[in-house]
Amino acid sequence: MGKIVILDGKTVSKGDVDLSMFSELGELVVYDLTPPELVAERVHDAEYILCNKVVLNESNLKDADKLKFIGLFATGYNNIDIAYCAKRGIVVANAGSYSTEAVAQHTFALILNHYSSISKYEKYVADGEWMNSDTFTAFAFPLNELMGKTIGIVGYGAIGKEVARIAEAFRMNIITYTRKSGKEQLEKLLREADVVTVHCPLNEESAGMFNREAFAKCKDGAYFVNTARGGVVVDEDLVWALECGKLSGAAVDVLASEPMSKDCKLFGAKNITFTPHVAWAPIETRERLMEIVMENIRSFNSGKPKNKVN
Repeated sequence: MGKIVILDGKTVSKGDVDLSMFSELGELVVYDLTPPELVAERVHDAEYILCNKVVLNESNLKDADKLKFIGLFATGYNNIDIAYCAKRGIVVANAGSYSTEAVAQHTFALILNHYSSISKYEKYVADGEWMNSDTFTAFAFPLNELMGKTIGIVGYGAIGKEVARIAEAFRMNIITYTRKSGKEQLEKLLREADVVTVHCPLNEESAGMFNREAFAKCKDGAYFVNTARGGVVVDEDLVWALECGKLSGAAVDVLASEPMSKDCKLFGAKNITFTPHVAWAPIETRERLMEIVMENIRSFNSGKPKNKVN
């Protein structure tokens, strides 16, 4: 059995998910994190590389003569030079559909937080304000039902469909958009949706699609949610939409550059809620992810690779 190198184990486990399971398949070396300058050194004798966000390309793989398989702890693979790996005969396999329900759940947690003012009321009580109220119900912040509101789902793959299923349970109206839908459908969605939630991949077509022009077309007071990829949003344009009141608020789980930098344009913006890229990350999804990656290696070893992306 060959050498398996995990380059960024800390991105998928804080010790609560057992990475030692991969030792069943070969000699295992686990690094919590790997800075760019150490990648080449750490993978030079690896047959299998497992990683989440580490960038792998010709410059750091050219001396990895034994390398035959890269397994991703992720669905997206834009951190891998797919063309180079194909030229080398290195199989790259991703992991899809492991966090569909989790991301949809988190999306609605953010939506419900906004329309029920959960965070605001929690702070209100923690600050002792309810003790000073002269009525049993404190109408300190807006409260709204989801029933009858329209949700616009941008990207209608597995996660988008799961979001729609939950929206149906709340008796919301649903408008969907995919890249095949056409410009008119997107404009209808922006014009009519009370909630705009993004679930599309990041590619040349979607990069920066939520810019000032798009936000200007949104329904006044719409709520914007992004649990997809940070790069689909132009940050300064989202700030504009929040500051001028075009949007009633926004919730962001992802940024174009992560972790958040000290000069992040969105930080401190009006009516914005952040979570630190955790929509995908419940313990159940990460355990499921490990099982998928294990199966990807096994199927590759048997000559019938699954989830191959190159």
